[in-house]
Amino acid sequence: MSTVNAATATQQAASQQQSADTSQSAAPQIGEEFNTFIRLLTAQVRNQDPLSPMDSTQFVEQLATFSTLEQQVRSNDSLQSIATMIGDLSSMLASEWLGKTVSVESSWVPYSGKPVDYSVKVPDDADGAILNVRNGSGEAVWSEELDLSEESFSWNGATTSGETAEESLYEFGIDLYQGDQYIGTVAPQVITEVTEVASENGTMRLGTSSRLSADMASVRRVD
Repeated sequence: MSTVNAATATQQAASQQQSADTSQSAAPQIGEEFNTFIRLLTAQVRNQDPLSPMDSTQFVEQLATFSTLEQQVRSNDSLQSIATMIGDLSSMLASEWLGKTVSVESSWVPYSGKPVDYSVKVPDDADGAILNVRNGSGEAVWSEELDLSEESFSWNGATTSGETAEESLYEFGIDLYQGDQYIGTVAPQVITEVTEVASENGTMRLGTSSRLSADMASVRRVD
């Protein structure tokens, strides 16, 4: 096989490989190109004309391509190992968190017909608190004064009109006071149960029975 024919065969094979089944994942494509390149390069060296051997510059260029493919394969293998480790970590954390009671801070709380249980982080200088619940249109739905000697509270869907609130998303704001002086508004710490553990873009997140989700680092275990 002449040098020109061998080079042409290499280029044609590479072109065919690049246009192969695009539905396959990146890992199989890189691996197949890697193996194909090795076979073609080996065949090219074995069948070159002894009286007209392959140009050294061309051979170096092909070896550089070989090195690039090798690095891609190794990088892909490393990513696969990391993905496996993340999956194992998710499984381990799931066994520790699933079914546990946690608190999730959120101003917007889904109401599904069941009482919304929550606690409040109260600063030392506050001695009064009022819960204000608003619907998605910003209209006041419910308001009540909280007894700060209690550790947790609950809203059962009651409204100022006497009717039960519709199942929807509501905004909770807890106004804090020192005497008669308003000092700020905080969001409730919704008390709920963990129903799901998953990794999203490298961050572990928890799904809950209240339909709230949050980063694991931002939730607090209650039990």
